[in-house]
Amino acid sequence: MIMVTGASGQLASATLRELAERGTDAVGGSRTPADGQRRLDFDAPRTVDLTGITTLVLVSAGYAEDDEVIARHRAVLEAATRDGVGHVIYTSLTSSGDHLAIALAHRATEQLIKASGLNWTILRNGLYAELFGALLTWTGGGLESAFGPGALAAAARTDLAAAAAVVAGNPAAHHGATYDLVGEPITADDVADALGVTHRTIGLGEYRTRILADPALLPFQPPMLASLASSVRHGFLSNTSGDLARLLGRPVTDPLVVAAATASARRPASG
Repeated sequence: MIMVTGASGQLASATLRELAERGTDAVGGSRTPADGQRRLDFDAPRTVDLTGITTLVLVSAGYAEDDEVIARHRAVLEAATRDGVGHVIYTSLTSSGDHLAIALAHRATEQLIKASGLNWTILRNGLYAELFGALLTWTGGGLESAFGPGALAAAARTDLAAAAAVVAGNPAAHHGATYDLVGEPITADDVADALGVTHRTIGLGEYRTRILADPALLPFQPPMLASLASSVRHGFLSNTSGDLARLLGRPVTDPLVVAAATASARRPASG
């Protein structure tokens, strides 16, 4: 049986849909499980039960500080070893993302997986095209961001979910592999052009001031967002790879279409 962790999240739920469409039996694991899912709380290690799971798709529990994320991942890997899981597939971060504030937890988890004795596959996922579109701010009928002219090799979330389903369906064929799953580079100007509007670049200092003042953000999020903006702006996230298309057996979804659709959906009614 395949289990996909974080089943209430968008990537995990999309992966479960992909597996179902392929006729592959899988179950979701979640702290708040829906019908037919298993309860899986990484913050309560003694309760983690992976009995009967042959392949575990470990979707990063990255929505926290590094120490919490790494502790959660360690707990589930220890349970996987104890309960006889045959293969772990981890959704990590693109190889060019080492400059990002979220990179440490991903690379530490990769090390834990490789030291665990479990069979493994690492999916180094590119940043979502949906996220890129969502981080563009509407103002005065146009877009603005701190991305400048820099490009991001973004990937559609559905493509990343499909790739995870491909590997989970035949994990032995991907044993010991690390895939860099990125799309074609796009810029904020590209998104603005696609929508027929302008794009204005703001400075990183102004951007940091704004996000530090945002009460909706958790303490670890402003540094994460600032590092993302700086890395895109200065050309560190535009790497390309054919791994995603090879796993999918088809061309990747155009990230510009996805990013533009996301940005458009967030456009104010008066904008």
